[in-house]
Amino acid sequence: MLQVAGGGLVVGAGAVGAWQWLAPEVKKTGTDGAPVSAAKASTSASFVHVIAHPDDSLYFMNPELEQSILSGAPAVTVCLTGGESDGRNALSQARGYGRMPQKRPEFVRARINGFRAATAQMATGNSLSPWDVETLRLLPGFEVELQTLRAAPHVQLIFVELIEARSLRYPHKDSLRGLWLGATPRLTTLTPTGTPVTRTFQYGRQQLIDTLAAVFERYQPTVVRTLDPNPAHLAKQPEYRNTPAVLDGIYSHDHQDHTSSAFFAQAALAEYWGRKHSRPTAVESYVGYEVDVLRSNLDKATTDRKVTFLDVYGWADNGKNCGDAAGCGDRKVGDLSGTKYHGWSSNCRHRAPGTMRWVQPLPDGRLAAFSVLDGAAQCWTERKAGSGIWSAPVAVGGTMLEGQIQAVRHEDGMLQLFSIRTVLPVKGGPHRREVTTALQRGTGPGGAPAFGPWQSLDSPEDDPGRSMEVGYPVAVVAKDGTAHVFVRNWDGGISFRSGAGGKGWTGWAPLPAADPRTKLQDGLDAALDNEGRIHLVAADTKTVHHWVSQGPGGPLQEAGPTRLPATTGPLTLAPLSGGGMRMAVRMPDTSRIVVADRLTDSAGWKVATECPTISGYGRVALAQAGTVTVLAARDGKGLVRLSAGSGRPGPWLDEGVPHRGTAGMVQDAKGRTVAVVLGMDGRLSSARHTGSGKSGFTDWLSHDGTAQADLES
Repeated sequence: MLQVAGGGLVVGAGAVGAWQWLAPEVKKTGTDGAPVSAAKASTSASFVHVIAHPDDSLYFMNPELEQSILSGAPAVTVCLTGGESDGRNALSQARGYGRMPQKRPEFVRARINGFRAATAQMATGNSLSPWDVETLRLLPGFEVELQTLRAAPHVQLIFVELIEARSLRYPHKDSLRGLWLGATPRLTTLTPTGTPVTRTFQYGRQQLIDTLAAVFERYQPTVVRTLDPNPAHLAKQPEYRNTPAVLDGIYSHDHQDHTSSAFFAQAALAEYWGRKHSRPTAVESYVGYEVDVLRSNLDKATTDRKVTFLDVYGWADNGKNCGDAAGCGDRKVGDLSGTKYHGWSSNCRHRAPGTMRWVQPLPDGRLAAFSVLDGAAQCWTERKAGSGIWSAPVAVGGTMLEGQIQAVRHEDGMLQLFSIRTVLPVKGGPHRREVTTALQRGTGPGGAPAFGPWQSLDSPEDDPGRSMEVGYPVAVVAKDGTAHVFVRNWDGGISFRSGAGGKGWTGWAPLPAADPRTKLQDGLDAALDNEGRIHLVAADTKTVHHWVSQGPGGPLQEAGPTRLPATTGPLTLAPLSGGGMRMAVRMPDTSRIVVADRLTDSAGWKVATECPTISGYGRVALAQAGTVTVLAARDGKGLVRLSAGSGRPGPWLDEGVPHRGTAGMVQDAKGRTVAVVLGMDGRLSSARHTGSGKSGFTDWLSHDGTAQADLES
């Protein structure tokens, strides 16, 4: 057995294809020098992250990547390309950069080493914690590099090592995008230095899809995380001469490898969901380079922690020896302080902005909850009204649905569901996105709602490429029974359709805006006030915009400037019992939650309360029960936290439970506000506001009614 002094690769004669990574012995400590607690055992959840380059999840999926690693659940990352770039492991402005030799195999290994070090730091507090390295055959005739963190074997990294596009947008045919579009029949791998994979491989499009499907079959994930399949387009489109028609398209803010990796993941999930598997899968997609043009949605402490791991990845501490002559990190990132990458590290944004309107009451007083698992709508119902005990999920249709379900209730008690669907490209059929809906037609076994077939509402964009940017639908039922559905369109405005009783839909039409140049973010919300008027809100990067209908059933018009400050995007509305509307938002840079009121039309919007900070990000759930305001929001640890107060929010409860998406919020048959969350294991938890006891809330109950006594705080 050969061992490199101070750390390095070693292979034993009895372990064909199984290598070890040995690092210098370092005391296991956290980033601040404090001992790191061992990961808590978790077997009910499992995470698979699909990325294009070794730093993608550190920039765009953290802090959620770290939280999944520390949960103790299997946390696997699949990196599709080597990210070899030009092979120079230095910042492009470094002295003599152009004269540096191009060493792509070495640079790929340095990036792998950096990603591995950052992952080990998150899991163990020791960036030099050893890894076991081996080859893995996911498909016959193909090998990938598999690395397992010895001190935390639930953490694994898989490197496919395909060549990257080597350009942010230029349409190279030899790239993930070229493979996806059919511009090239095969894409080759690049063998990095020091790999147990001893040869290159040629992947066809279907073979790469099958490889990812094999990963999903191997790990049976409850959560799959991808990069952004739907990035926003550049306002000014670049022109590349002599581009073949197959490679022509709309150019976005994001890296072409990011978008293409998400497409391959979607196609692989479609195959995986068609096969037998042990547990359903939720999918989360993360906004990439587009965050550069958005406001920061993380507070300083969270950003600083992200940067700590990125500095480990970037080998900012050049004196730390990983034992590999190829390099111990990616010096193109290096020390992040004050660099152009700061905007990427100060955001963590889901493409689906979430909604709290996925839980609704049934006529018998029980609650029904809806979410997307395995690309289909799933329905949970309470076993008994007010019990907090939920049925197993029942599929209620839909295919390749994304992100979230919005549920609305008609006057007769019937429910209607809205979501968005990706239609993958097939021969003769383009890659596109469409809004879709299903209307309840009765009840099934046990009184659970039964739905008719899902109906396509098409897209406000006729062009398939433009339809890929259509936002997530929000809907509201007016007093006259007409359902209205709103989406952000390709131009950054809002489009809507209306249907009496949720049927007989009008065509898509643009919502008039005072300034048609306004570019809105996704995360809009709609609600009725006590007079039956429809209110719709949406944010751009500077302020909040507000539309209101002119009386019940009247057309919506922009209500004039709100004069509210900039927010991080997603907004939540609730009517006030005495008239007017209340809205919950998050502030940029601090992530502080703010509540604003519009008591009368003439008074306009005013900030009413700034809540104590709990860090976190994402949409805030808001309910108004009489004079009591209830909030539910994600904190900096990924836990949902509750607050209730008379007239305005009260202090945050210390307790919380891990969750994904936005908490659902609804009133039960007794008028109590109920918060419902979906866990990483695909199970529901709920808590009710009773107004009594020290906290005013019941304990969080798991899906079977068991109190979650082992709460994190």
